[in-house]
Amino acid sequence: MNTRISRIAVIVAAATVLPLSLSACSDSGSDSASSDSSSKASAAATESDDSMGSSGDTASSDEPFGPGCASVPKSGSGSFDGMAQDPVATAASNNPALSTLVTAVKKAGLVDTLNNAKDITVFAPTNDAFAKIPKADLDKVLADKATLTKILTYHVVGQKLAPKDLENGSFPTLEKSELTTSGSGESYKVNDSAKVVCGNVKTANANVYIIDTVLMPTS
Repeated sequence: MNTRISRIAVIVAAATVLPLSLSACSDSGSDSASSDSSSKASAAATESDDSMGSSGDTASSDEPFGPGCASVPKSGSGSFDGMAQDPVATAASNNPALSTLVTAVKKAGLVDTLNNAKDITVFAPTNDAFAKIPKADLDKVLADKATLTKILTYHVVGQKLAPKDLENGSFPTLEKSELTTSGSGESYKVNDSAKVVCGNVKTANANVYIIDTVLMPTS
């Protein structure tokens, strides 16, 4: 009799302990799964944030820069978005600050040459840059197609230059001699004389750097 009672007691005790044990295992597994899920979600969120930050940095570094950019129209064909749709000579004709340059390009017969060129960089003097040249001298140059062509083609490099390329560069021009660039960040000079006042302007076939001085070939 005592032996039978002892066996019943053991069975009851086991039946009581087993659910508790299973419950503990279930809770532990749930906690582990929850922890893993939380870690994965956190990692994914971090990766997403990093990706967005990287994309944002890349986009912002590709924007036009410089104090002269403030004078560019905010909308229409002469705006940055508008200029990006047209080849470089056409794009320049829509920017009021480059009207003297456009007149010179037309007089030299270079409109089609510039519009049809592939992947070039143009250092574009502003109206104020041309105004630095005495009027009599400027009129003389504008009337001399050969000299005008020589000067204008000296402002064109046969490859697209990004801002980083200008940090310490020397590039052959369409005029056949070389120009030099230097600087960093948003401050650059060409031939140590002309300052870039609005850089990294995109057109359909060229990168444009608007400068405050007309460049003169040495040869």
